[in-house]
Amino acid sequence: MLLINGVKKFSISDIESLIGVKAHTIRAWEIRYNLVPPKRTPTNIRFYDEDDLKMLLNIVTLNENGYKISKIAGMSQKQITDLVAQLKTDWNNDSVQMLNLSNATIEYDEETFSGILAGCIKEMGLINAMDVMLFPFMKRVGMLWQTGAIDPSHEHFAANLIRDRLIVEIDQVEMPDKPDPKRFLLFLPETEMHETGLLFARYLLKKCGQHTLYLGSEIPYQDLKKVAESYKPDYCFIVLTSLNLGKNINKIIGKVMDNLKVPLLVAGSLISEFDILVKDQLTPLKNVCDMVEFLEDL
Repeated sequence: MLLINGVKKFSISDIESLIGVKAHTIRAWEIRYNLVPPKRTPTNIRFYDEDDLKMLLNIVTLNENGYKISKIAGMSQKQITDLVAQLKTDWNNDSVQMLNLSNATIEYDEETFSGILAGCIKEMGLINAMDVMLFPFMKRVGMLWQTGAIDPSHEHFAANLIRDRLIVEIDQVEMPDKPDPKRFLLFLPETEMHETGLLFARYLLKKCGQHTLYLGSEIPYQDLKKVAESYKPDYCFIVLTSLNLGKNINKIIGKVMDNLKVPLLVAGSLISEFDILVKDQLTPLKNVCDMVEFLEDL
């Protein structure tokens, strides 16, 4: 993505990443149906602008909900926009809401983004919304940032709004009385800064009646022993999602376990993507179902 004279310009590879449709398919739509033809620079380089991106997102939304491209091609822009507006109220349609979140993120549209969050959580419940929509969405945003299709500021925009919503949901939980609650130390190790998964773990733990000490992101390894000596946790919980940590994931887990002599729970997208070395007192939680089942069985 380029910003020229205040106008965002997207290459076809940017569009491919942003809408999840292969470049050759986008070109086929253009050739066969004249759908969203690209613009050209004075030097004849093809590009798409923000209006083109919005229209392509709308086309993908309709296509994924049963409308054939040939039928969409015969619609006016208003008809397409009106149909998508009707689909936007279907909070259980995770593919539609994922595209809506993507569009709101690209536009830095806080009101729309927050409205989608609120609607989906109200209709689906937080656990289901995180599982089928928000975790996959944040993973996709991270990949788009890594490939340069969006800016780091887009990822921060989306992550902070989800973070704010999770804090609200945590505050609203009425913690049940539990005869023998466990103590959980929640933190992110050095170089890991994405708090979404850790905050969700805090929500689940509070909902289950467990006690937590939440330290947040990028905690130095040398601080862990002092915290553990003071808090005396029964378990520690970390989340690993940053793509650049993948090759070092076992080294990171090892450093945490060297400084904390209590059972360690590890969640996050990296757990299902990389091989975790089996260790005593280490429990990998590969998805939301694993997290919910483990905590409910305590």
